[in-house]
Amino acid sequence: MRILQIITLCELGGAQSVVVNLANSLSKDHEVIVAAGEGDGKMWKMLNTNVQKVSVKHLKRSLSLISDVQTGLSLIKLYREYKPDIIHLHSSKIGVLGRLVFPKSKVVYTVHGVDSIRVAYRKYLPIERMLQTRCKAIVGVSSYDVHYLKEEKITYNVCLVYNGILKPVILESNPFNFCSQYKRKILCIARLSPQTNLELFLKVASLLPQYAFIWIGNQHEVVEENLQNVFFMGNIPNAGAYTNYADLFILTSNYEGLPMVILEAMSYGKPVVASNVGGISEIVVNGENGYVVENVAEAFVEKIKYILEHDEVNKSFSEKAIQRFNEDLTVEKMVEGYMEIYKQ
Repeated sequence: MRILQIITLCELGGAQSVVVNLANSLSKDHEVIVAAGEGDGKMWKMLNTNVQKVSVKHLKRSLSLISDVQTGLSLIKLYREYKPDIIHLHSSKIGVLGRLVFPKSKVVYTVHGVDSIRVAYRKYLPIERMLQTRCKAIVGVSSYDVHYLKEEKITYNVCLVYNGILKPVILESNPFNFCSQYKRKILCIARLSPQTNLELFLKVASLLPQYAFIWIGNQHEVVEENLQNVFFMGNIPNAGAYTNYADLFILTSNYEGLPMVILEAMSYGKPVVASNVGGISEIVVNGENGYVVENVAEAFVEKIKYILEHDEVNKSFSEKAIQRFNEDLTVEKMVEGYMEIYKQ
């Protein structure tokens, strides 16, 4: 098959990780083209050399009549040039434009976190409802997403495929030697945005000064005054591999789909303490491989201390994390799920 994967932004992020993992895996047996719009371009570096890469110059996240019309024309040209058998759209902006332009019989649309539409950008819900029949399948990445898509009257051919990853390549040396004076290292990988709730992360860190709190994924220098035990490392490739050198993974989000960063942490057997949002509770099970909690600093602190101060608990959570990852969250499982949809 000739498969065209399209995403709005070409920077590093959870949805981009899905595209990269899908494209690289599918390219072993199929012809794969990846197209994307604005961003820092770091996603391109993660794709295999046999994946064709196409930059859609006018594709932007923000609304712009001129840019969106130009993008539509570019998509038509792209379709005529490659004549793909499958067109897989990722993220809401290209999900709208792609469904308007491409033949619906070839289109699969993945919603990477229904709350990005249902909560953060609710004013666009009528457009999602109107376009739901302009594709062959709408994919949620968690049961939570599938449930709330249907609650919002988006019911046409909705199905579930959990995200999956390849275990990140191990780094040659410990990247956290700069904070070796701290008893434990707690890692968060996320972009800086209202969604990822930096304020809560800093509050938790302030209550646990004996631990180092490390944030990877900030797109710019954090200029506000921070605590001595908080470190920002920027937006770096292969960030998931850094999880191997942390003692625990934390995510303080206001909303999520099924975060790839948590899958990466589980692949290395790291306990997780995360916000009880989106589909996180489907893979982080309280008392088994971590905890999901309300977005209150004290709730995070209680669970972090319990895991890190009880060696047997920590060991058990680590084993259960790896087991769950191997059973359900590998890239092979994800590809298998999407291939079933593609074949239909």
